Amino acid sequence: MARELRRLLMAPPQLAAAVDGVLTLSSEHSRYLTRVLRYGPGAHFAVVDGIGHLWEAELLARDQARLLQPLDQPLQRQPAPRPQLVLAASVVKRDFDLVVRMAVELGVDRLVPLLCERTAVLGQLREERWHTIAAEAAEQCERLWMPRIDPPTALKELLSEAQGGSRLWATTRNNLLPSPVSALADYRSGDVWLACGPEGGWSDAEEREAAQAGWIAVQFGSTILRSSTACVAGLSLISSWRSAR
Repeated sequence: MARELRRLLMAPPQLAAAVDGVLTLSSEHSRYLTRVLRYGPGAHFAVVDGIGHLWEAELLARDQARLLQPLDQPLQRQPAPRPQLVLAASVVKRDFDLVVRMAVELGVDRLVPLLCERTAVLGQLREERWHTIAAEAAEQCERLWMPRIDPPTALKELLSEAQGGSRLWATTRNNLLPSPVSALADYRSGDVWLACGPEGGWSDAEEREAAQAGWIAVQFGSTILRSSTACVAGLSLISSWRSAR
C-alpha cells in the first residue's frame, strides 16, 4: 500500500459473510472506527483475518464497510512464520495481561497459560480478556497472523503434550546453563517452546519432571527476573534468533 492504514482484525467467518464485498461491522468494530479513530464514510483502513491475509477497505456507514479487493485476492499474503514460537507462561497475579500483550508484539505464535504448584492468581482467570488483548496487540503491531491462546493448562499436561522441536526451560541460579540462543545452536526442525515459571519459582519436582521429559534448562543471566520480565526477555531473544535465521 502506498500509505499506512490502521488495521482491523476480523475473523474469517465474518469476512466470508460479506455480500458483494460489503461487510457488516460488529458494534466493537464500529465504535473503534467511528468513535476512537473518528472515521466517517469514505475513510480507508486495512482488514486482516489473522491467518495471513490483508485487504484494503472503505467505510460506507457506521455499521458497513466494503473490501476494495475480492475476498480471494487479498492485497497481501504472508505464510505462517517458521519455526513456530510457543510460550508456556505461568499465570502471575498482576502482570499476565502485560505478558499476553508483549508476547504478541514480540511474535509469539502460541501462548499457553500455565498452572503450576506455586501459581498464585488474584480473582478469576480472565481468558476472554486475554483474547481481546491479543487481538488488540496484533492490530497494533501489524501482524497478519493471530496467535493461538490456549486455555489455562496444568504443567503436567503440558509436559506430556509437548513433544519434538526444541523445548527450553527457563530457570535461575545456575550461570553454567546455556542461554536460549546457545541452546538453539543445533536446531533442526519443529516448534520452539519456552517455559517460564511462577513468581515463587519451579518446585523441585517440576524441575525433575521437565528434565525427564526432555526439556533443556536455560538461563537469562545472573540476575533474578520477575516472571513477567523473564517471559519477555526470553521470547525477545528467541524471536531475534528466528528473524536472523
